[in-house]
Amino acid sequence: MPNEGYASKYYSPTDPVSVLPLGEYELCEAKAALTELLAPIGGLGFVKTGDRIIIKANLVSAMKPEEAATTHPVLLSALTELLLEAGAGEVIVGDSPGGLYNTAHLTKVYNATGMHEVEAHGAKLNMDFTESEARHPDAKVCNSFSYTSYLDAADHIINFCKLKSHGMMGMSCAAKNIFGVIPGVTKPEYHYRYPSYEDFADMLLDLDEYFHPTLSIVDAVVGMEGNGPTAGTPKRMGALLASHSPHTLDMIAARLIGYDPFEIPTLEAARRRGMLPQTDGEIILHGELAPLLVPDFERVTERRSLGFWGSSKNPFKSFLGRIVEKVLETRPTLKADMCVGCGVCKNICPAKAIVIKDGKAVIDRKACIRCFCCQEFCPKSAMKVKKTFIASLFQAKKKK
Repeated sequence: MPNEGYASKYYSPTDPVSVLPLGEYELCEAKAALTELLAPIGGLGFVKTGDRIIIKANLVSAMKPEEAATTHPVLLSALTELLLEAGAGEVIVGDSPGGLYNTAHLTKVYNATGMHEVEAHGAKLNMDFTESEARHPDAKVCNSFSYTSYLDAADHIINFCKLKSHGMMGMSCAAKNIFGVIPGVTKPEYHYRYPSYEDFADMLLDLDEYFHPTLSIVDAVVGMEGNGPTAGTPKRMGALLASHSPHTLDMIAARLIGYDPFEIPTLEAARRRGMLPQTDGEIILHGELAPLLVPDFERVTERRSLGFWGSSKNPFKSFLGRIVEKVLETRPTLKADMCVGCGVCKNICPAKAIVIKDGKAVIDRKACIRCFCCQEFCPKSAMKVKKTFIASLFQAKKKK
């Protein structure tokens, strides 16, 4: 696989990953586990007295902790205590979920996700809802973007994500979590600007490089499988993972839930850009992964990329690749008996491919760009990720 010359300025392709079992969300156990997890990769030694640390959590929607869509408040509380004990002057927890990026919406999200618990342990919840503009001349695809201004105040950003299935990217973990720096209502614009999996993955990596979190941690105690990242099923995994690189971390997380890492578009993009090795065997792993593997993880879809055929210089291969990709592509599909015609999908669709007709959502297949925003944010879980019949047969054959 050729290196495209966009190697990370901040992370090594073989940055070590630490993994540790954790069975329950209990404060004392979580604090001890985080201490043990981080010790092999330098602990919190980067924290200087008085530093302002921002924990960028996954607060995708106003959902309860037990629904497993968001970073659990017990883990955030435990990390807050450790940071303050290490000398941090201030710890701020924040994110920009889907929807309006304002006091009313974030207050609703903080209440639902149990985030006020972190305040009892010394953290503050972000209440700065201003936005800034960035220029990123070193980016591959995303040279300019809007972002949440509160991040400018950070001496260090810690990326604390949730391990979940994802309709568009296959897996939501460390690299994908940084998309939360984009203000909520403008997120669909970025899906429209980068509609292909490859470009969207490169956009995410550009954001990772711009904000370059000092540390990334994965909440995989209870993750989400199936119709993720918000409408799936909680899945007990019993694990924590951490690394300074979101990319090596995602590579190990993908193995944890049974993926070949390069089935995940962000990991394929990271390898293409020289940010990852050719195999995860080149990454130093602290801890035992084998006892934590989740062999029965329910994928949101088959995520093997066939895009390289489409870029082939051989016209026949290019044509064949486009046909195969079309035959195997997944798409959002409405489960009509669950739809209440609320219009959330219509309003969030960046391609304006959805209308409400006779009280139900109707998708214009020609206009749909398969970003799965409708599936991610449907409040009734009425939008599902659906494989074509041929893709289902292909996947069933692979499993035999």
